[in-house]
Amino acid sequence: MLDLTTIIGLLVGVAAIVLGVMDAGGQAGYFVNLGAIGIILGGTCGATIAQFPWSDLVEFPRVVGKLLFHRAGDPIQIVRDFVRYAEIARKDGILALEGVAEEIRDPFVVRGLQLAIDGTDPEVIQAMLTTELEGIASGTLTGMIVMMKSMNNPNEVGPGMSQALCATLYGTIGCYVFANPLAKKLEIRSREELIVKEMVIKGILAIQSGDNPRIVEQKLRLFLPPRLREQMESERA
Repeated sequence: MLDLTTIIGLLVGVAAIVLGVMDAGGQAGYFVNLGAIGIILGGTCGATIAQFPWSDLVEFPRVVGKLLFHRAGDPIQIVRDFVRYAEIARKDGILALEGVAEEIRDPFVVRGLQLAIDGTDPEVIQAMLTTELEGIASGTLTGMIVMMKSMNNPNEVGPGMSQALCATLYGTIGCYVFANPLAKKLEIRSREELIVKEMVIKGILAIQSGDNPRIVEQKLRLFLPPRLREQMESERA
């Protein structure tokens, strides 16, 4: 789904800049300096390219897509799904989850369930999925957060040149209107993704250990913030 807060926030920021320029007597030309733009864009892009490996850089468009089109897993739905899986496993045996796994789109959930269905030791399941989780935490998305934050002071390339004032202005705008807010949003997205996957690991281990559906639900609800717990209670009432 489209992340409206990112879009609205950027539009409000740009609108505020435009209004500020208009309020300065309408002399927009005072705020346009092609040399300063070249310094900021060229210097920032060049420094970013030099700082990060190509494997991270090519992922940038996909990560920007995460900012605009957020499709994080629904924690409440994760709880409901694993309660259903637990009911199936308790009633028909864990092998009955083979058919369920074929319908699941999340490859992380599928891998975990398949390990449980194959009778893999719980310690091995936890080790394998946790390793994958740690890889996600230190992978491309986190790398993009660092990349965005590396852009938050591009005005440093400006001082000492005739375009210093415009370059400093552009750098400040880039920092506070774009780079810092987008980096923070990426951190939030990363945290949400990791919490959902931690819930998946806990749910798979609970099912394999033979926990009844109510216990599975209680274990997974611990990951939910109070607001979502109250929502589940109100829906159940």
